[in-house]
Amino acid sequence: MRVGSPTAPVRLLQVTDPHLFGDETQKIYGVQTAVSLRKVLAEAFTPGTPRPDAILVTGDIADDHTAAAYTNFRRALQPCGLPVFCLPGNHDEPGLMTGLVNDGGFQYGGTAEFGAWSAVFIDTHVHGRPEGRVVPAELARLDAALQSFGTRPTLVCLHHPPLPVGSAWLDGVGLRNADEVLAVIERYPTVRVVLGGHVHQEFERRHGPALVLATPSTCAQFTPHTERCVMDLKPPGYRWLTLLPDGRVETQVMWLHDWVVADRPPDDRFE
Repeated sequence: MRVGSPTAPVRLLQVTDPHLFGDETQKIYGVQTAVSLRKVLAEAFTPGTPRPDAILVTGDIADDHTAAAYTNFRRALQPCGLPVFCLPGNHDEPGLMTGLVNDGGFQYGGTAEFGAWSAVFIDTHVHGRPEGRVVPAELARLDAALQSFGTRPTLVCLHHPPLPVGSAWLDGVGLRNADEVLAVIERYPTVRVVLGGHVHQEFERRHGPALVLATPSTCAQFTPHTERCVMDLKPPGYRWLTLLPDGRVETQVMWLHDWVVADRPPDDRFE
């Protein structure tokens, strides 16, 4: 899919880890996730806020492995009237996603063009496991895509960040073969941004010419730099990215204004 003009900036909205259910009244970490996602979208599309050209959703869309959860996801995003690019997280069901979020303005995986930039969406899902892995065929697809993009600045999107975030428990369920993924990326200095989710917190670190980013969840957050799962008092979040034609990127994490976390959410599950 192609979005925007090669001579103009492209503005992207990233939302990640919404953890939706078929039953929209359900909660995790004390949050009704359907409500928090809709509030994030309402704030991002507040009149007067520059409208994005597309939406990126970097995994953990459906928490309960149901088709109904993906139907609810489509229902929440369709009114935005924009292309939506999706990839799977550890809680997702890729088999369902290929049929339910891969048409009518929704794209599952693959590649895209955002103005002067190219993008590739990578699957890190391991069935039934919280950690991630990029299988050999997917590594080969990443390599082939990066080679085919030539000199275009490139965005790599995946669920599990390829760098440790400094929390022992989260790094323990991180990307198992991150070294292999980074070895591919390091061969292509055109990769300017590696964008993920999974860690339910803001993260930014440079790895060579690439900026490695992770973005807060649209539901609840994990406290950074902890040995075990400790919930944070921060509200739902999202990220803006502006891809400039010269290969630079401007980015900002936003925290939902209309949301107060008065008490620490319960640590009611292991992510």
